[in-house]
Amino acid sequence: MDTKQPNLRTVRVTRYLTPLREGGSLPAIAEADDDFLYVLKFRGAGQGPKALIAELIGGELARLLGLKIPEIVFADLDEAFGRTEPDEEIQDLLRASTGVNLAVHYLSGAITFDPLVTIVHPKLASQIVWLDSFLTNVDRTARNTNMLMWHKELWLIDHGAALYFHHSWDNWQEQAIKPFVQIKDHVLLKYASELEQVNADFRAILNGDIIKSVTSLIPQEWLLSDSPFLAVDAHRNAYSEFLETRLTASEIFIKGAQDARESLI
Repeated sequence: MDTKQPNLRTVRVTRYLTPLREGGSLPAIAEADDDFLYVLKFRGAGQGPKALIAELIGGELARLLGLKIPEIVFADLDEAFGRTEPDEEIQDLLRASTGVNLAVHYLSGAITFDPLVTIVHPKLASQIVWLDSFLTNVDRTARNTNMLMWHKELWLIDHGAALYFHHSWDNWQEQAIKPFVQIKDHVLLKYASELEQVNADFRAILNGDIIKSVTSLIPQEWLLSDSPFLAVDAHRNAYSEFLETRLTASEIFIKGAQDARESLI
């Protein structure tokens, strides 16, 4: 498993190709100055930088735990980029997203994971269920799996709906130690029979330093937007504290997932 200090590259967006009319961040396929294609997620979309923060934290923690995640990069959008865009809605989005955005490497040829076609091994299913319980990710359901099959492997995408507490920050310390009730709708829950072993494995990998190494990646300008905290450091530290507390109390959300699975099967 890759437990190296995470380090995201920065690319410059050179061409807007096509919108993807889905998701809270109104993503699009775009080309960057490294000649690769990316799914570009905009800070100026409806959910603002919060969706990008959740995407960054969720994706990089998943990678550190050994799960398949397309490369995440910071994507710089020039102020003049949207001036030639004929669609007014897209032009407004581009103007509102000047500066640092987030992009995920486009997996050309990937197909959407279909739970009726592909059976997931219990260990991998348990790892993904553990991750989504930890991150309070509400968006990995049969209706919207947010998983792709690429080169015969399962890849996780789109963690923008994780950490949903940060849309209000109400009682966030209490939220950190609560079961994740929405896990009952997880598309892989019925296969997740190895949660206790995965809990032990992942707790041996994650710790406060690793969590802080991920939250340290959050751009300061994202933390300044719609912040309930007086200082950027306090805002960043709150993400770390939430995750560290939740890790310490992992038995609580694991028990919740196991109870939900028993009801399901």
